[in-house]
Amino acid sequence: MKTAIIGLPMVGKTSLFTILTGVHEAGRVGAMETRIGVTKVPDTRLDALAKIYEPPKITHATIEFVDFPSISKEALREPSYLASLRVADSIAHVVRIFDDQSIPHEKGDVNPERDIADVDLELILSDLVVVEKRIERLDKDRKKIKDPGLDREYELLIEAKARLEDNQPLRTLELNDDDEKRLRGFQFLSQKPILYVLNLGEGDASRLHEIEEEYRAKLLPGRPNAEVSAICGNIEAELVELPAAEAQEYLTSYGLKESGMNRMVQAVYRLLGLMSFLTAGETEVRAWTIPIHSTAVKAAGAIHSDFEKKFIRAEVCNWKDLVANNGYPGLREKAQLKLEGKEYIVKDGDVLVIRHG
Repeated sequence: MKTAIIGLPMVGKTSLFTILTGVHEAGRVGAMETRIGVTKVPDTRLDALAKIYEPPKITHATIEFVDFPSISKEALREPSYLASLRVADSIAHVVRIFDDQSIPHEKGDVNPERDIADVDLELILSDLVVVEKRIERLDKDRKKIKDPGLDREYELLIEAKARLEDNQPLRTLELNDDDEKRLRGFQFLSQKPILYVLNLGEGDASRLHEIEEEYRAKLLPGRPNAEVSAICGNIEAELVELPAAEAQEYLTSYGLKESGMNRMVQAVYRLLGLMSFLTAGETEVRAWTIPIHSTAVKAAGAIHSDFEKKFIRAEVCNWKDLVANNGYPGLREKAQLKLEGKEYIVKDGDVLVIRHG
């Protein structure tokens, strides 16, 4: 999973990237260069399973974050910038909510809804250029070749052009599987799932959840494949320096239950329609990332392609039952370990043992 972090200048975008990944500013080379870092997906279930098996290795699921230079018309004309942005699976747009006189806003004042609209518009205009060029090419090709596939692509792009000219992102298009495949290769920016990351000041931290809900109600209606997550960059910077117990105490002092970074990662999972199943044993406890509604055979393929090809059965239990019974022997005694076939739909938090040829 690759999530592009974008935003206007001075919104705290790069600081958040550093907090998430531990990659510092020195890693950037050149004005238009991106930086890549990986963050673990927080998962307390792994810790609970590790207490039973005490394995030498605990492997979390991960998300790759890419820190982009500040977004602008100029940046979106830069081929390397565009190419890197287009291959991302989702976009995290960091939006400045904090008001700090020592950090000037490029537009003179803090106005989150204006900034969101401006960045959305830049993504839309970038896609419109691609659509217009392809329509022009299709006009020529359709005169030479009779191809129903080209005709359908043309119809889709005409519809896309109308949406974009109406300042609507391509996330609003409702596509069947065939049409989605036709447009997939364009890697349209305004079609990518987007997470609006609200960066609050410390003074608003106690109202973080309330502010998040306010913006969710403002932004999400009419915006499919979009999510909102609020964080306080200053607090997150302090948390990464503290031991776990002190970090939790620090959060509680602001009335917060968990790190904003954890909630941001969870929001990316929801946005992309992903979940984790687990494997547990004496050598490793591990989380595996798969799309929601995946079958057991597809989950087996996430572990190894041979497991998918030679799948026989999956032994399935919920992680809580495995912990409560202190491992598989206790589950077997109580007949709580289920044998499932290829079509079983894996649930978030299932622990699987794959039987294969």
